[in-house]
Amino acid sequence: MRNLLIEISYDGSGYHGWQIQKNAVTVQQVFQKAVEKVFGGQTDIKGCSRTDSGVHAYSYFVSLKTEQNIPAERIPAALNTYLPKDIAVLSCKEVDYDFHARYSVKSKEYIYKLYNGKIRNPFYNKYAYHYRFPVNAEYLNNEAKAFIGTYDFSGFCSAHSGVEDTVRTVYNFEVFRKGDMVYFKVEADGFLYNMVRIMVGTLLFVNEGKIKQGTLKGIIESKNRKLAGKTAPAEGLYLNKVNY
Repeated sequence: MRNLLIEISYDGSGYHGWQIQKNAVTVQQVFQKAVEKVFGGQTDIKGCSRTDSGVHAYSYFVSLKTEQNIPAERIPAALNTYLPKDIAVLSCKEVDYDFHARYSVKSKEYIYKLYNGKIRNPFYNKYAYHYRFPVNAEYLNNEAKAFIGTYDFSGFCSAHSGVEDTVRTVYNFEVFRKGDMVYFKVEADGFLYNMVRIMVGTLLFVNEGKIKQGTLKGIIESKNRKLAGKTAPAEGLYLNKVNY
């Protein structure tokens, strides 16, 4: 029995997230069908994260066990034959038998894209949040450092997440501008449901003066979702990197 680690990239705008659902098309559902075509029969696949509806991934990992002896270097082309154009397999390699795409993760990095132009750009409609209020990226970059560290982030999680352990360690958080695009880049050992989008929304409230400068640490410690900002829209979020 072989254990394979497959890296994929996908445009999430046409899907209701990664995880299979009864009445909605998901990335896992479509990818599973391609796997069954290539490997034959039902194959249990493990994803590295549960990305939400409309969220994208530059780099997403799946592990699966199979007795098929197809060379790893041939698997990307084989799977891509059966995948739609908004999902692509980038690489495949064999890993230890006990390796798990989700539980073996050391950290993940997300990028949130915000289009800060005055007039909406139709080409960014599904791929960046159009935010008209002027953004001081340097100011927000300094404020974002309050998120770095190990905290109970229950105040930055959607109410119906159902997760008991809400402590996470954020290793880095950067905000920077390139032209009309503002990027929020955050790395942590794990993320709660909608955590990144709430972090971004909270920083935007800071940008607008709705949350006072230098108060983010207190909001984190309060563990009160009502004190944090809005949940930023899904279309600006990308899973950028997974570290094992």
